[in-house]
Amino acid sequence: MDTNNIDNNIEYTSQKEPLIIAEYGRNIQKLVQHCKGIEDKEERQRFADAIIKLMSLIVPQQHTKSDYQDKLWKHFFRLAEYEIDVMPPSGEIPVATKVLIEPKKVDYPTRNRTHRHYGIQIKDLIKKAIEMEEGEKKTEFTKIIGSFMKMAYKNWNKEHYVSDEIIMEDLEAISEGKLKIASDVSLDGLMANVKQRRHTGKSNNYKKKSKSKHKKKKNFRRY
Repeated sequence: MDTNNIDNNIEYTSQKEPLIIAEYGRNIQKLVQHCKGIEDKEERQRFADAIIKLMSLIVPQQHTKSDYQDKLWKHFFRLAEYEIDVMPPSGEIPVATKVLIEPKKVDYPTRNRTHRHYGIQIKDLIKKAIEMEEGEKKTEFTKIIGSFMKMAYKNWNKEHYVSDEIIMEDLEAISEGKLKIASDVSLDGLMANVKQRRHTGKSNNYKKKSKSKHKKKKNFRRY
């Protein structure tokens, strides 16, 4: 095969103009663009009417709707980017809505970007602690937050040793200096106490349930 005669000017889809309304295809979009360039007003109107007929053949399901002609003209003007001088049968020229002109921007979540290894909830806990009244309850809650942060840090990087001082510094930085833990507090000891309380609570609940079951069995035997 003689490769010298092969046309290398291949037009890829990625190089073409993006489709405004995909269901009508690229050819209808090109016809609308051509219609925009017709200088004679009457001829431009006739060409636009012919395009509407083609559009109705491409989407026949629109025929079942009472306002299908209005919808076709709205789509036509959207394909023309609302820059064409033709008149729909209704006499009302469609205009672009703000949604079509300027799509709503979706903000990327940015919270807790600098200390993400502590988890997304840590800032909520810190905010709650800051809003609390000064006193023993706030102090203890702040310690629990620090202990939780150390546990989260260890889970995030099990091979790296982290000291209480690092956690306390991070807590102070995240809270903008509003929360501090005394340097003589052991965060590991706090977490151990929390776990012990949970274990004790579960054990007591289990004992209570066992006693309750035992009493029920005794009462049942009496009858």
